[in-house]
Amino acid sequence: MRVKPAYRDRDETEVAVLDALADRREEGMTVFEIRSRVDADIDRLEDALAELKEDDLILVNHENERTVIVPEDGVVGPADVDDEESLLDALRRRLPL
Repeated sequence: MRVKPAYRDRDETEVAVLDALADRREEGMTVFEIRSRVDADIDRLEDALAELKEDDLILVNHENERTVIVPEDGVVGPADVDDEESLLDALRRRLPL
């Protein structure tokens, strides 16, 4: 699974967190597990998690003395997303609109 393209234009650390969570969207991940998968210092990771939480892109669950983070429904898309940029996307990127 991958994060939907609509969420890929965020901060690099935020996208890395969402990608890590997309791989384990059912069971979620602890902060330590996310930190082991995302190449960022703890301050950047903390800021990214706070921003994602504020924008309602992640859900924080407290289960059996563990805090587990999962992506919100609708953030993760199918694994076979076409990465090629559409003509309309290319025009939007190149023209100052």
